[in-house]
Amino acid sequence: MSSNDAKEFGHRRILFSDVMVTRKRNLLWGRKWRSLDIKMAVGILFVHLLTFFAPSTFCWDAFWVAVMLYLLTGILGITMCYHRLLAHHSLKLPKWLEYTCAYLGVQAIQRDPIYWVSIHRYHHQYVDSEKDPHTPTYGFWFSHMGWLFDSGYIMEKYQERKNVEDLKNQAFYRFIKRTYMWHIFGFGALIYAWGGFPYLVWIMGVRNTWGYHVTFLVNSACHIWGKRVWNTGDLSRNNWWVALITFGEGWHNNHHAFEFSARHGLEWWQIDMCWYMICFLKSVGLATNVKLPTQAHKLKKSFASANKLR
Repeated sequence: MSSNDAKEFGHRRILFSDVMVTRKRNLLWGRKWRSLDIKMAVGILFVHLLTFFAPSTFCWDAFWVAVMLYLLTGILGITMCYHRLLAHHSLKLPKWLEYTCAYLGVQAIQRDPIYWVSIHRYHHQYVDSEKDPHTPTYGFWFSHMGWLFDSGYIMEKYQERKNVEDLKNQAFYRFIKRTYMWHIFGFGALIYAWGGFPYLVWIMGVRNTWGYHVTFLVNSACHIWGKRVWNTGDLSRNNWWVALITFGEGWHNNHHAFEFSARHGLEWWQIDMCWYMICFLKSVGLATNVKLPTQAHKLKKSFASANKLR
C-alpha cells in the first residue's frame, strides 16, 4: 500500500517499518474494563512499580539470585517448556521434568500454561489477521502489551477455547490453572521472608519486569522490524537483538516457517540459547523426539520456491 493510499484509508505506518496499522481498538478509554482487565493491569503495574526501588535496594546477593531465577524461569520455563514443548510439541521430556519446567514458567508470572499455550496457538492459527491475539496491525502498543488488558477482545475472537485439550486432560495443568495466583503469592512471601524487601524488589520486580518486556518484544518487534527469510505469508521477522535477549526466540520468521522446530536459530551464527539447552538434555537422554526442519521443509518455505510457482 502506498503512502497516499494509507492516508486515504486513515492507516498509518509504524515507525521505521513497512507495517501498516490497519485496524482500530480502543485500548484505554471508551471501552468496558472488565474485572479481569483491572486485576491484570494492577498486577503488572505493581511489578513495574517495584523496580523503582531497585537503585535504593541494590545488593549483589539479590541481583545474582534474580539473574539465576530469570535464567531458570526464562530458558527452562517459558522458552523451552511453555513455548517449544507445550505449545508446539517440538520435543518431549520425562513428565517429572516437564512439570518441573512448567512450574518454573508459572513463576515468570505470564499466566498459567493452559492460558499461555492457548493464546499462542491462536496466534499461529490466525497470525496477523483480525483474530490474531496480538497483531501489530492494531498498533505497536496493542501487540506489545495492550492486548493483555483487553479480555473482551479475546472473548470476542474465541468463543470456545478448545485448542488446549492436551493440557486440560492432565490433572497437573488443571490444578495449576485453578490455583495459579496462590503459587505467585506464596513464592513472593517466601522471597520476602528470605531476603526482605530488597529480594522482593529484585526477584519479583526487576526480574519479572525485564522478563515481561523481552517476551512482549517477540510479539511486537518481531512482527515489525527485522528480516523475512522465509515465505510465511505473515509479518514475522528475524530480529537478532531480540534473539539475544530472549534465548533465541527472536529468530521469529524461522519459527513461523517451521513452528514444529525445536531449533529457532537455524544458521550456525544465529544464537539460540534454548536450543543449546535442548541439545544438552538430548545428550544426557532427557530430551527425545526433538524435531527439526528437513531440507524439503526449507525448500517449500523458501522465496525461491514461491517465485517458481508464479
